[in-house]
Formats: sequence, C-alpha cells, structure tokens
Amino acid sequence: MNDSEDPNAEVQYHLEVAPEDLADAVLLPGNPERVDKITALWDDHEEKAYHREYRTATGTYDETPISVTSTGIGSPSAAIAVEELARVGVETFIRVGSCGAIQPEMDVGDLVITSGAVRQEGTSKEYVREDYPAVADQEVVSALVAAAERLGYDYHVGLTMSADSFYAGQGRPGFDEFHAAGADSLVEELQNVNVKNIEMEASALLTIANIYGLRAGAVCSVYANRVTGEFRTEGESRAAEVASLAVHLLAKMDEVKQKAGVDHWHAGLRIE
Repeated sequence: MNDSEDPNAEVQYHLEVAPEDLADAVLLPGNPERVDKITALWDDHEEKAYHREYRTATGTYDETPISVTSTGIGSPSAAIAVEELARVGVETFIRVGSCGAIQPEMDVGDLVITSGAVRQEGTSKEYVREDYPAVADQEVVSALVAAAERLGYDYHVGLTMSADSFYAGQGRPGFDEFHAAGADSLVEELQNVNVKNIEMEASALLTIANIYGLRAGAVCSVYANRVTGEFRTEGESRAAEVASLAVHLLAKMDEVKQKAGVDHWHAGLRIE
C-alpha cells in the first residue's frame, strides 16, 4: 500500500479530511445534498471536503462548533465515515436521516429518536458478535428529546431496525414482484415487538461508536408509514434542526458535567 492510500494517514483516505477540518460533534446525513439543507440552519459554515459520497462542512450553530459529513446509503459507507471521523478526533455522532414508520399512530413528518437498534445489517457483524447490542448514548438521546421539545416537533423514542437493502430487506417487493423469504411477515413481526421504524444506518453507527467509546444517536424524519401506506418527503429540516440544537445542548451538558466533577449526565443536573 502506498502512502496516498494509507487509511491511517492524517488526511483520511475516503473523506479527505484532517483533524483541523472537524468539530468534536458531527451530523451524519446519507444524501450529500442534505448538507446544504443542514448548514442553512447554522450561523455560518465552510465546506471542507467532497469525495465520493462523503461531503463535509464545518461551522457553528448557536455559537457551538459543529460539523456534517454525508455517508451515502447503507451501513458499509456509514462505517467508513465513522472510522475516519473517529481517527481525526470526532467524539459525538448523530445520524440525521429519513425512515419508514411501522406503528400506525406515527404520522409522516414526525421524528423518530432511536434509543437502540435491531442489527439486521451485516456491517456491524464484522466488528462484533451478533448478540452485542446496538444502543444509543443516553446523553445524545436526552439532548435530542430536549431539542425536539424546545422546537415543538412531534417525535417518538424507541427501537429502530436497520436493514442492508431498501427493497427485499425491508419487506418490499423487488423487481418483477420478487419477495424475499419472510418479507411478507417482516413488518408485522417488528410491530409486535414495538420497533418504531426502519432505515439503513443506525445500528452500525451505534454499534461501532459503542465499541470505540464514542457518543452516538440518530434522529430520522418519517417519510412513509408502512401500515397506512402514506408517503411524503416531509420533516427533513426538522430532523436537521433537532440534531443541530442537540449538539448545542450536549456542549452545554458537557460544561455542566465538568463543573460538577461528574462523568455522566443525570437527573440531578440542569443546563439552565
């Protein structure tokens, strides 16, 4: 392997970023086009890199340093982003995405804040045994909930299922009405065990972050309800705004923890 392809070099091979390009907290949308929609909510920003599906910008939100890196679709490319961002010093990751809801009371445009994830993707299995849990950091979940409350957006907190395919792996018919084994019962089985939504990156993000001792969470806009059949691309900016405000709140939480001399956020602490 030559120097230009060394994944351990300071400038990361896939993302083309260096430590000075990133804030401590990064938002992770899938689509590179969402970067513009996210940074439009910030005080200021500067694009730092754009290579393949990975587009990175850094700026401030309510005077708090913040970055965004798009990951492309699916857990393999998201895992590359987490690996390389961790190598340049990022400590907090929040996925900002879209999802399909599978509980009937959830409306298109609502937000889903992930507390944990069903690991139906294969990427995290290459890191750790299958019974290792994919759990969101409780501080990130708390900050996302607080942000959604402050902004007045409808949200749900619960379990997410992450799949490796948009069609067969999520119980949808493939080309020429192909149905994968178990596809017809997948959504109902997940409903019965109180899973809230389906998407394609959260479980790998949460698993890898936990392995490395980093903070991670996810907030997704409901684009479709698989029970009612409703579909609209709605709520994307709400997820981005909630995630951006959550980064600001996490910075405030970290300041309070430091002053109190504690390592973990708890109910006895308050920001204001």
